[in-house]
Amino acid sequence: MIIQNLLFFAFSSLLIFSALMVVALQRPVQCALFLVVCFFAATGLWLLLTAEFLALVLILVYVGAVMTLFLFVVMTLNMDIAALKNPYLKYYLPIGLMITALLATLLIYVLHRVHLSPSLISSADFSLSDISNTRQLGDVLYTQYVLPFEIAAVILLVAMIAAISLTLSEPIRRKQQSIDAQIKVNPKDRVRLVK
Repeated sequence: MIIQNLLFFAFSSLLIFSALMVVALQRPVQCALFLVVCFFAATGLWLLLTAEFLALVLILVYVGAVMTLFLFVVMTLNMDIAALKNPYLKYYLPIGLMITALLATLLIYVLHRVHLSPSLISSADFSLSDISNTRQLGDVLYTQYVLPFEIAAVILLVAMIAAISLTLSEPIRRKQQSIDAQIKVNPKDRVRLVK
């Protein structure tokens, strides 16, 4: 039990520190790398909660695919560093502090209202079976919630196509036809009769 508590505090401290570094650092590549550290620390916390499926999904999907894509996009973007160094802190810091205070107040209120006594927790029915939590999650996901799962997949596909089409830039050297200029042209400027 002492080792689990030490691991919990180690992973939690690492998660909080890396999350603060994601917000505090100015270089996007370093922020993305600290976000990877966040995901690894969260994976450790999921493993302590015996949620192996969520831990593996967090590593395989987010670190393996999403963060690789983020790093690729961040490293290939032509970002204006001078625009990023503008003094946004004096404008957004009060708003951020107010939102943080509001969320902290709501969290304290909710935790104060919920009285979880040890007898209530011990009396809960924790029926553990020989089936793994991955199998149980798959059974529920693909039987009871198959329609919302498919709708979410279609929405993600549409969002991905929309993001690609919105960020797709036209090549500079490509010749394009200006229909407005063709309609507004004067025939006397285009045709010249030579005897």
